Amino acid sequence: MAATMHAELLTPEKCLFSGAATFVMARTGDGDIAFLANHAPFIGTVEICVVKIERPGEADLFAAVHGGFVHVAKNRVTILADVAELANEIDVARARRAVERAEQALAHATDTSVEAALRRAHVRLAVSETFTRHS
Repeated sequence: MAATMHAELLTPEKCLFSGAATFVMARTGDGDIAFLANHAPFIGTVEICVVKIERPGEADLFAAVHGGFVHVAKNRVTILADVAELANEIDVARARRAVERAEQALAHATDTSVEAALRRAHVRLAVSETFTRHS
């Protein structure tokens, strides 16, 4: 059995996950990063991405994360997300509508907020459609 660490995925509203994990992956400002048990201390930003948490003896957990921070110390990985949704919590129809709205707005946009909205919507769809069957 792989070594474990404690992992948490938190938003200002709630704790989405807190428990044992063997692997946590997220996208930081420097690219994708994976954390295993006893990882060196680390702190960084989390981009709009899919976060994967492998749990011992349980299905992998996937979440759409819309930015935040990750802190690693003393065999503990904590992701503090601005907004995050677990795969089984995502309203797929709403996410598809958000993609459509963002794609339409992107044609006329002059700022990056529309691009960010489109990335968030795509991540939500990816998590809900691709990873729900694994949970």
